[in-house]
Amino acid sequence: MPTDTVDLLVPIRHEIAGVPVQYPPKPGSIDAVAADLRGVKTVILPGTGSDDDYAARAFAGPLADSGARVLTPAPRPNRLVAGYRAALDDAAHAGPIAVGGISIGAAVAAAWALQHPDRTLAVLAALPAWTGAPDGAPAALAARHSADQLRRQGLARTTAQMRASSPPWLGEELARSWRGQWPQLPDAMDEAAGYIAPNQAELGRLAAPLGVAAAIDDPIHPLAVGVEWVNAAPRAALRTLTLDEIGAEPAALGAACLAALDDLL
Repeated sequence: MPTDTVDLLVPIRHEIAGVPVQYPPKPGSIDAVAADLRGVKTVILPGTGSDDDYAARAFAGPLADSGARVLTPAPRPNRLVAGYRAALDDAAHAGPIAVGGISIGAAVAAAWALQHPDRTLAVLAALPAWTGAPDGAPAALAARHSADQLRRQGLARTTAQMRASSPPWLGEELARSWRGQWPQLPDAMDEAAGYIAPNQAELGRLAAPLGVAAAIDDPIHPLAVGVEWVNAAPRAALRTLTLDEIGAEPAALGAACLAALDDLL
């Protein structure tokens, strides 16, 4: 997949299946400006096996700089998706909110936004992992494999194997968050691996503006999925970065989502 040199804060150009695609915006697709997040309660949902601590470090700073009020609910590994939905419902009781998340958190947030268009001002999707059913998606396969290893070999041995095959920063992050969700972590991983994300037709009905951040070198959360989300949604933009950039500064992930949203202005 050829990719031009990219800068986190500059609109980018890709070739997907040989067809040049430029983000942002899509001509004729924007009929309203992106949301102003000043004073807006914004809920960010963590990824599978990750936690609210990482979600806060990735998003709290950039969102606070934009004037948003940030909430990062802790995952409940015994009821992962239901817990995320409940957190979004609770946050929206007092009025419309912005929603977002990382990986599975982005999918749950987007699905909630589709179900509650009158209560959603914007969607921030970091590293979306698949579109529609998870069949064959690298993130789903990895989650199921990790769940199986955790059940058969235990936390310590599986964590050591994970760290040996991961970038150091990611291994450190997951070792910490996995400890916090043990022993229910395998159940959460299996639940996430079976989650059906919004498909392209559903994303085509998304009323809120969508800002997507994708890594150009992440085999678990492929860039092509981020492109697919942006192609499908009526008002959407994409920013890219690298895993090294995310590892060096988690807030780069949240900043990329917000930069994509700003591109819709």
